[in-house]
Amino acid sequence: SPSPMSVRRVGFCLSDKKRRRMNLDAFTDFCIDLTQSLGPQGPFDIIIHKLSDVIVEAEHDSQSQQLLDNFQSYVSAHPRTILLDPLPAMTQLLDRFASCRIMSKLHNSLRDWCICSPPYLEIHSAADLPSVQQTVISRGLSFPLICKTRVAHGSLSHEMSLIFSADGLADVQPPCVLQSFVNHGAVLHKVYVVGDRHYCVERPSIKNFPPGPCDRETIFFNSHQVSKPESNSDLTALDENVPYLPPPSSEAVAALVKELRVQLGMALFGVDVIINIHTHTLTVIDINIFPGYEGVPQFFSSLLSHIKTLLEQHSSAMNPWLQKFHQCFTNR
Repeated sequence: SPSPMSVRRVGFCLSDKKRRRMNLDAFTDFCIDLTQSLGPQGPFDIIIHKLSDVIVEAEHDSQSQQLLDNFQSYVSAHPRTILLDPLPAMTQLLDRFASCRIMSKLHNSLRDWCICSPPYLEIHSAADLPSVQQTVISRGLSFPLICKTRVAHGSLSHEMSLIFSADGLADVQPPCVLQSFVNHGAVLHKVYVVGDRHYCVERPSIKNFPPGPCDRETIFFNSHQVSKPESNSDLTALDENVPYLPPPSSEAVAALVKELRVQLGMALFGVDVIINIHTHTLTVIDINIFPGYEGVPQFFSSLLSHIKTLLEQHSSAMNPWLQKFHQCFTNR
C-alpha cells in the first residue's frame, strides 16, 4: 500500500457541459482527456466521472465505443483506482426500466416508512401497443398517466407527456415507461446524495389533475423546464386551494437514501420524491445519476469530505497534494 507521504491523485472525467454547469473549469489540472491515452495522465487514486453521454452514444457510435473501451481498459488495469461511481451501477440508471424496477422494490424494503413508487408499465416496442390499454387496467395503473422515454439521459429524456384516456395512448412512442400520475400539490422534492450526506431542495412541479380518464388532449412537456427553480409554467399553476402538505419526514428520507445507497452501490445520485396529496405517502418517482446539485451550496465540501473518507481508507495521513486539492475547494 502507498506510504502516508505518497501523492494522491483525483481525476475528473466529465463532459465539457457538465464541467461548466458545475463550475469546475478551475479544476482543469484534475480533468481527464478521454481522447488521449489515460496511462500518461495517471495514475489516479480516484476518478469522479459522468460518462452518460459516452455510454449512450457508444451503442451507435464507434468513436464513443472506443472512448468507453479505453476508459474501461484503464480501470481494469488499475484495480486500486476508486471509481465514483462504479460503471455498471451508473449504466443501469440510464435505463428507466431498470430504475423503475429498483423503485418498485422500495415499498417492501422500506415498509416501515410508508414509502412507495407509482404503478408503472414498460412498453418495449410497437408490438406492445395493441394490448397496452388492457395491460394498463390489469396492472392497476390509473389515468392520468405520465409517459417517459426509456433512455434516461440526454435532451430527449426530458420530453414527457401526460395521457388522460385510452384514446391518448395512441400518442405513446416506444420504448417508454407509463407511470400513474400522482397528485402532489405541484411540489417536487429533489434529494441530492453525496456519500453519507444528503440535501433536500424544493422545486416547482406539475399541478393536480382530477383522477380518472377524461377527454383532455395529451399534454407534451419538458420536465427540465417545468421543474427548474425559476420555472413559470402553466403546468405548475395550481387551479384550486390545496390543503397544506407536510414536507417529507427527514427520518423517512434518510432511510430512503440509506437503502438506495445499498441497492445502487453508488455515492453520487439524486432522488425525486413527491408527497401524495391524498395519502401523504412519500412517493419516489425518479433516480438520477450524478445530478447538477443546484441549490446545494455544501456540494463541494461534501464531495471533498467523501473523497477524503475514501482515500483515508488507503492512507491515514493527508498528504500535500490533497491539501492543495482541499484549498481549491475551500477557496471557492
